[in-house]
Amino acid sequence: MKTVLEPATSSPEQLPGIRNEDGRDAQQNSGPVFVIGMWRSGTSLFYALLNQHPDIALMYEGDLLLLRPVFWLPGAGSRFAGRWQFWNQAISRHKIEPERLASGSSSFRENLESAYREAARQKGARLFGEKSPNYYDAVLELARDFPEARFIVIWRDPAAISRSILDAAKGRSSWFTRRGMIVRTLLGFKVMKNQCDRAVRQGVHIHQVQYEEFVQDPARTMSEVCRFLGVPFFPEMASLQSADRSAIYEGRHHSLVQGKEIIPSRSAERGETLPLRIRKKIDRYMALWRKQTHGAWPPPSQGTEGLNPELPSLLERFVDACAYRYFRSFDSAVSILYSYAPFSALRVWRRLVHSSHVEVGE
Repeated sequence: MKTVLEPATSSPEQLPGIRNEDGRDAQQNSGPVFVIGMWRSGTSLFYALLNQHPDIALMYEGDLLLLRPVFWLPGAGSRFAGRWQFWNQAISRHKIEPERLASGSSSFRENLESAYREAARQKGARLFGEKSPNYYDAVLELARDFPEARFIVIWRDPAAISRSILDAAKGRSSWFTRRGMIVRTLLGFKVMKNQCDRAVRQGVHIHQVQYEEFVQDPARTMSEVCRFLGVPFFPEMASLQSADRSAIYEGRHHSLVQGKEIIPSRSAERGETLPLRIRKKIDRYMALWRKQTHGAWPPPSQGTEGLNPELPSLLERFVDACAYRYFRSFDSAVSILYSYAPFSALRVWRRLVHSSHVEVGE
């Protein structure tokens, strides 16, 4: 069933509710809530605001889905907790007691939902789920696992995302200094769009947010999201003053969400610009996608309105597609490695990549 948003009114408190096509209120839905977006698209900020609601408790990048290979073999329920904690410290970051997880089950869905519910139980919240940019290409997979799940998808201008990635790489974040991050992000942007479109056609409950509008008017955005989730809006959800950031990774690239004010981006403040070759590549792909959708998507980047950039050549598209598949295959191989390799070997691996922990984040 698709969700239908009635026309917005002038005040966030007066925003109308979300209805399903059969007329049922959205709050009658059950299942987890997933917040998804590309890396550096504001998902951490959104998480910090949303989790201030007393009835909502989402995990911060638990990313157990990336360790799904653990569940390929029988008996996974007895060993996944140790793997998961070693992977990204999700259990300790969320103060989950491992013995409270569904360790007797080998079902991926049961174990994931058990973790979500345990994190929510600590807060006494009714709505559970997770925020992760690493699920940008897994909307359909998660919808199959959880047919009643609700998805909040955050969109941000790819040029702004790329600027933020390069800024995070300057801060020596092990995640963003990896090779191929721009290709991963640019082509992943279209992958996420394809996933969302297919999910909407299949009746998945999806609410989409534009980052630029979100940071300009967080009260209105969070009020609309509350309507979608069927919970009342609290004004404090539009401010970082009382937000709990304890589960968020440390690092310079998370300094803005750790602050008290909602600031669009550090790069924008500094007036930083993208290298010309990256800017032109983004413009070419944006022009291609607009041509493919007859101008419907994506909206023009700031400063490019009215321009008519050239399209990427067939060779450029082929090379970039191959590079994207290569890098994503490498990411999958790392997930399998962490699912089965001895911990001693994994410790050596981490030392080789100069990382004290797997930092999978926005």
